[in-house]
Amino acid sequence: MRDMPAAADASSPCVQICVVDPISDLCIGCGRSVAEIAAWPAMSEKERAAVVAGLEARLVEQRSRARRGGKVRSRGRNR
Repeated sequence: MRDMPAAADASSPCVQICVVDPISDLCIGCGRSVAEIAAWPAMSEKERAAVVAGLEARLVEQRSRARRGGKVRSRGRNR
């Protein structure tokens, strides 16, 4: 059985996979940037909610890039 997070950690998206991707500067576990992780304890719940709202899209893009071998997706014309 998994331990429950402490009350202070209840709103954190951390999944205990703390590895920062050197290309995106995002944690591969939760999707937050190093700056967001550092600022998390001082953020308001509203600021945290704004970060959390974008995490899934970040992780999807990060995983997609990893499958492409680290190449950044072209935002221009389809080829």
